Amino acid sequence: MIDFKMLIGGDERIAAGEGWIDSVNPFTGKVWARVPRGQERDAIAAVEAAAAAMENPAWANITASQRGALLRKVGDLILDNAERLADLEVQDNGKLKAEMLGQLRYLPQHYYYYGGLADKIEGAVIPSDKAGMFTHTVYEPLGVVVAITPWNSPLLLTTWKLAPALAAGNAVVIKPSEHASVSMIEFAKLFLAAGFPPGVVNVVTGYGNECGAALVEHPKVAKIAFTGGDAGGKAVYQAAAKTLKHVTLELGGKSPNIVCEDADISQAVKGAVSGIFAATGQTCMAGSRLLVHEARHDEFVAALRAFVANAKMGDPMALDTQIGPVATLPQYEKVLDYVAIATAEGATLAHGGKPYRGSGCENGWFVEPTILTDVTNSMRVAREEIFGPVLSIIRFKDDDEAIAIANDTPYGLAAGVWTNDLTRAFRYTKALKAGTVWVNAYRVVSYAVPFGGFKQSGIGRENGQEMIKEYLQTKSVYINLEKDVPNPFVLR
Repeated sequence: MIDFKMLIGGDERIAAGEGWIDSVNPFTGKVWARVPRGQERDAIAAVEAAAAAMENPAWANITASQRGALLRKVGDLILDNAERLADLEVQDNGKLKAEMLGQLRYLPQHYYYYGGLADKIEGAVIPSDKAGMFTHTVYEPLGVVVAITPWNSPLLLTTWKLAPALAAGNAVVIKPSEHASVSMIEFAKLFLAAGFPPGVVNVVTGYGNECGAALVEHPKVAKIAFTGGDAGGKAVYQAAAKTLKHVTLELGGKSPNIVCEDADISQAVKGAVSGIFAATGQTCMAGSRLLVHEARHDEFVAALRAFVANAKMGDPMALDTQIGPVATLPQYEKVLDYVAIATAEGATLAHGGKPYRGSGCENGWFVEPTILTDVTNSMRVAREEIFGPVLSIIRFKDDDEAIAIANDTPYGLAAGVWTNDLTRAFRYTKALKAGTVWVNAYRVVSYAVPFGGFKQSGIGRENGQEMIKEYLQTKSVYINLEKDVPNPFVLR
């Protein structure tokens, strides 16, 4: 058992109420660590520490180039600690070490990228129609930013918020999921090691109702950046509206992955696997609805079943494991419940659908990769986000029907299209109502490319050059160059 502490104002702390939350390893089913069960007092202390950092000359008065240098230093430290952080994350949430190590080794690129952007935040001199006026704009940090992150990829999804927020000159309070907080605590220490002043990066652990709500409602918080389910996102949005905070919401999806009649089936099968069985289906962008042209349906299902049957399930620490456990016991039970719901509604269980108890996996939360056929878009498994290794296959007869089915969802986070017809590819990318569309690929992200959703999949974007402005506010400046002030009773 290892105890990890929150990081507030540069100090490691236990919770004000001295409570703890157990972290259970999804592979072993055993408690391996504890994190503080933060309370409202802890949330307030973290916000106050961040607000003080915004006034501290050590942060407020450094140049943008110096901020960039600090971010690049963080990138170097992440690279040095990649394996240690990956191991912590695997124990915390059951993700594959092969993927987490790859993510951690790629993560520094975000800090190098935004470190390079830090001193390129440029305002503009604006030619004014007002005689004798010199007008220009400047961009300034918002202030205290709260980043609320989920359990499936804590360090990656935090970085999408943290790197641009710091490049813009803000101070940040991170509230990780109570199910995956350990790696975040250790990760935050790297910012102190890099030379960031105390209070610029803080971590508060605990439950949403006990400390998260206090963060969202605190009057000194200027922005909330949230990744999670749509219900949680709506609650954050409503609470943030009371004090008119800036909000970025990256929520869930029920993303379509479309296999056209002319697709290369062998490649589309790999795309389907990437979309729903990679990360055990626990990704917001999961391609959980697979739309297959009726002429290729049986061929595709047979090829997919054969591919999935050979997937190796087991210890997520083993680099050759391909499918690991579900991250939490409630999520494990939810996934199995949805399989029962699907079959009750008339779907056919074509593969999997049961707990997996293979050698070495007896105590873990494993669900067999599950393929459902004969699914219609009105079924609950096609409408609701499951967040697990459950694939719903829906037939379509032509492009018009595929587009209609794909867009018939309250979500709009991502979509995939598999076709060898360039004209068809462009038609789909234009017609699909999704924030990201992949053609002959799936589950690809980059620090340089914006990511976010349409409809109930969120508000705002993360990543990319323009996204740094999500953490800035514009100030317009008028300087009167005339000696005489005209009639003060009339708007100029």
